[in-house]
Amino acid sequence: MKINVKDYQVPEGEKVKLEKWPTLVEPVYKSKKKYHKLLKEQVEELSSLQRLHYASNRYALLLIFQAMDAAGKDGAIRHVMSGVNPQGCQVFSFKHPSASELDHDFLWRTSQCLPERGRIGIFNRSYYEEVLIVRVHPEILRCQGLPHELLDEKTIWQERYRSIVDLENHLYRNGTRIIKFFLHLSEEEQRKRFLDRIDEPEKNWKFSVADIEERGFWKQYMQAYEACLSATSTKNEPWYVVPADDKKNARLIISEIILDTFKALKMSYPETSSNRELELLTIRKQLEEENQG
Repeated sequence: MKINVKDYQVPEGEKVKLEKWPTLVEPVYKSKKKYHKLLKEQVEELSSLQRLHYASNRYALLLIFQAMDAAGKDGAIRHVMSGVNPQGCQVFSFKHPSASELDHDFLWRTSQCLPERGRIGIFNRSYYEEVLIVRVHPEILRCQGLPHELLDEKTIWQERYRSIVDLENHLYRNGTRIIKFFLHLSEEEQRKRFLDRIDEPEKNWKFSVADIEERGFWKQYMQAYEACLSATSTKNEPWYVVPADDKKNARLIISEIILDTFKALKMSYPETSSNRELELLTIRKQLEEENQG
């Protein structure tokens, strides 16, 4: 079964209803052995393209992962990017903003972590938290030190969507390609994964009381994600809604989307000039003479 990345892409201008987007689809793999084979092939191809990306030094690639707790963001990043050279890739995880970060605009702290040309940047959560968790918990907004006249909840979310889209368009015009993944997990699957975290001692550290408290806001989070995906998925910086109830299948889909984006860049290794060729031939001759001596 071939992965069609367009099946998971949110078209620009579409009003998203997540209940219409599946959390589970027919898997690409037919067995665990087949899954490992497919992932290995994808990882090797991604590694090759990442070397080309680094050498060509023309584009930057930013991967953004957003999801409910236990959707598998960490695992997807770890498995899919396992073959990438760490020198060309950086992962940033954004938690609660610090006091210093709150003294700046909401895009400031993530802007400092944007990838350079030739590199891959990964945001495990991102500036989108400012229109997701902050929208679900507006009390956070009132603690961000903004002028009172800017706190109108009837307008602030649309204003933030506009700021995000403007930033992403600016980055696109300057060579940064952005892929945004929403790992779409069902409420029932989250319940099962939470139980696993409780029942398996080695997973206890992953679970906290706050996870259960946030689960109580499931409906509000789905509404916030729907509004966010609808407002910020564009032709050049699309959102992909990845069915996440099957972790293995989600990783294969994510990997294919990244590969598809890389291939569309039409990258090439830097061409060697005639002067450089002459220089290399001279050096080669010197090295050969050393061996003869």
